[in-house]
Amino acid sequence: MVNTQIIADPKQQRIIGLTGGIATGKTTVSSYLAQHYKLPVLDADVYSKEAVSQNSSILKEIFTRYGDRVKLADGNLNRSVLGDIIFTDSAERLWLESKIHPVVRDRFVLEQQRLDNQTIVFAIPLLFEANLTHLVTEIWVVSCDRKTQLSRLQQRNNLTLQQALTRINSQLPLSEKIAQADVVLENNSTLEDLYRQCDLHIEH
Repeated sequence: MVNTQIIADPKQQRIIGLTGGIATGKTTVSSYLAQHYKLPVLDADVYSKEAVSQNSSILKEIFTRYGDRVKLADGNLNRSVLGDIIFTDSAERLWLESKIHPVVRDRFVLEQQRLDNQTIVFAIPLLFEANLTHLVTEIWVVSCDRKTQLSRLQQRNNLTLQQALTRINSQLPLSEKIAQADVVLENNSTLEDLYRQCDLHIEH
């Protein structure tokens, strides 16, 4: 559970740290909270992509480290190739995360300071892995069974079974995330059921 006293914010904002495993349905939940409840959603994936945008210092470091194999013809990052590298080599993944995570953390802090909303959603897939739990006042974990997760990930990212397994296994096990959660959203059924769970916990 999160110690809400960690946040020294005079505005007493409710900051939901939305996380889970890859392809468990985090984006579905964040989109629902944004559209139905009009909550601001700060997205770590967006900030991560901005951190490696064309001509950024981190992108230059990536090209220096891995060469043209991770560079597209237009000068942007070949995310698929980079993904194959970092998800099969934990040392390389840790190197990349050491570059990106501080940038993402700083963006969350900056954007939170700009918002006066009582409730904010921080969508952070690697909330635990990046040690960012101190940024939020409660943790919501989106979960689903392993078979469903594998199927969704393969279809969404056009991956082989082995590629999907490698990506799932690179993250902290869902069971460990659930053990540290304030709220667990089970996404094994219908969208209506998932939304009902969101309603229950957002309005508590």
